[in-house]
Amino acid sequence: MTPGRDELLNWVERVSMYLAAEGVPPMAGRILGWLMVCDPPEQSAGEICEAIGASRASLTTNMRVLITMGFVVRSSRPGQRTAFYRVDRNAWERVVQRQIDGMTAFLDITRDGLDMFGARNARAERIREAQEVFDWMAKAFDNAPPPPSTTRKNR
Repeated sequence: MTPGRDELLNWVERVSMYLAAEGVPPMAGRILGWLMVCDPPEQSAGEICEAIGASRASLTTNMRVLITMGFVVRSSRPGQRTAFYRVDRNAWERVVQRQIDGMTAFLDITRDGLDMFGARNARAERIREAQEVFDWMAKAFDNAPPPPSTTRKNR
């Protein structure tokens, strides 16, 4: 089944809106969504701009965001000045692992806060609420099955 252009762009927009709720700029979400479904999987900046209706300046700015976040890699081809972009292999796993590591780091901070105020302090109660949620999430991740093999090739 080959989706039409409108169907692809609607899906790309859904990716963008989902990521925007997580703080990712909408244009960065569109770029990532496009790179997840485009054919060929490596695209030049011009091809991406044309596909999603982005300006070159906006694409450049948001591509930096995606590269910094670890979602996208830039490559070149011998004899060409054009850069090509694709979703980085295992990007999703690495990004989620960074978030898990961040939760663990915040758990350490909440524990230090509880130690600082003592168990019966009203201010400690606000810290305890955050600590309980982050502790619950850490346990959920500990019990989750491992991610799919990271040896699959980027398609």
